[in-house]
Amino acid sequence: MRDLLIVSIVGVMALMALKRPWIGVMLWTWLSIMNPHRYAWGFAYSAPLAAVAAGVTLLGLLYTRERQSPFQGPPMVWFVLLALAITFSWLFGMDAAGDYEQWNKVMKIYFMTFVAAALLFSKHHIMAFAWVTAGSLALLGAKGGVFTILTGGNYRTWGPTGSFIQDNNEFALALIMAIPLLHFLQLQVSKAWIRHGISAVMLLCAASALGSHSRGALLAIAGMGAMFWWRSKKKGPIALMIALVVLAMLPMMPEHWWDRMHTIRTYEEDASAMGRINAWLVALEVAKNHLFGAGMSYQHEVLFILYGVYDQTVLAAHSIYFQVLGNHGFIGLFLYLGMWVSAYRTAGWLNKNARDIPEARWAADLGAMAQVCFVGFAVGGAFLSLSYFDLPYNVMLMVVLAKRWVETRAWEREAPVSFLEYAGLKRAASSKNGGPAAIAPQVVNQTMPVKR
Repeated sequence: MRDLLIVSIVGVMALMALKRPWIGVMLWTWLSIMNPHRYAWGFAYSAPLAAVAAGVTLLGLLYTRERQSPFQGPPMVWFVLLALAITFSWLFGMDAAGDYEQWNKVMKIYFMTFVAAALLFSKHHIMAFAWVTAGSLALLGAKGGVFTILTGGNYRTWGPTGSFIQDNNEFALALIMAIPLLHFLQLQVSKAWIRHGISAVMLLCAASALGSHSRGALLAIAGMGAMFWWRSKKKGPIALMIALVVLAMLPMMPEHWWDRMHTIRTYEEDASAMGRINAWLVALEVAKNHLFGAGMSYQHEVLFILYGVYDQTVLAAHSIYFQVLGNHGFIGLFLYLGMWVSAYRTAGWLNKNARDIPEARWAADLGAMAQVCFVGFAVGGAFLSLSYFDLPYNVMLMVVLAKRWVETRAWEREAPVSFLEYAGLKRAASSKNGGPAAIAPQVVNQTMPVKR
């Protein structure tokens, strides 16, 4: 039954994407973030559903006139330079043949990010992108949160099998980043029951993150929570929600959870923590001795024998920074950090420049919450190998597209079209009267002044 449901949804959306390829971007995002087929038990589990989504999106891209250049801001320039550096690093790495599968996986994600940048340009697009991205994780977080509460936190929560966030640590960080995105969406709805429902899901996502038993997640949620409170317009309710997490959820966690968290202070006595530090030191030495790093992975036994300080056991980096450093050298790390700094600054620009424009206030909310996402990723990512996961790239793309939307004063050319009309599920008015064709990006380059 699950297989038929998932394949049916993919089939319907794939057909819609042929006419409106931006819907294909939503389908790809849902499949790559949530991995719903991994919760099926039959033919859908291993079916090439993501390939179908990518194929129909590209086919639609070839025929649609509603597209634009994907280079919409400085973060996208950093992004393409990083993609080139990663490819160069892979080609001249230690095991190009063995690393091909990982390079191919990363490049598919990067390529579809560029495709999304070419196809998404309106407020409808950006909001739909945010709903699909955050909603995909919200469903997983709500499920994990209920499980954590019912079991008293005695068992760990895990992500979809075979996905980037399969591991408990990566799954927790993804949920932590989803919380500020959900709050952004909460600010855009008027119905009280929807706002309260989103608040409940946010709390469940926090519970699920704690239930992962991830020490990195605990640090990330602390950093994200502080930034979340600082950037929120409703500091009172947010402080109350944070207090609820601290006072209600933490005391319920079992003793072995607390024992694991306490090892943060005594990391030198923890074999797992010291193994990670050893992997970081190996990454540093690899970067010193290999200009472009070791390739898509520096986890080679010979490198750990050469550069291991505490032992020679091969271990994953467990850090976005050292993973990129070991894989792609100092050049790759420079481009990687430059991209995220640029994205953070773009989000800050939105928060500053769109706040006093009534039609663009949603973009200011997005900028503020995107900065919270980036802080959570920067803190939690210091202890997790999640350098190539789709989620932070999606958030980067949202702020890049929103900035362009504000800079071009897009609200002056976008007529009030319902989402059903925009998706092609309902007959739209003609372009002369403000139908979807009226907001095609032919006028995107007509930049108008924005208050500085």
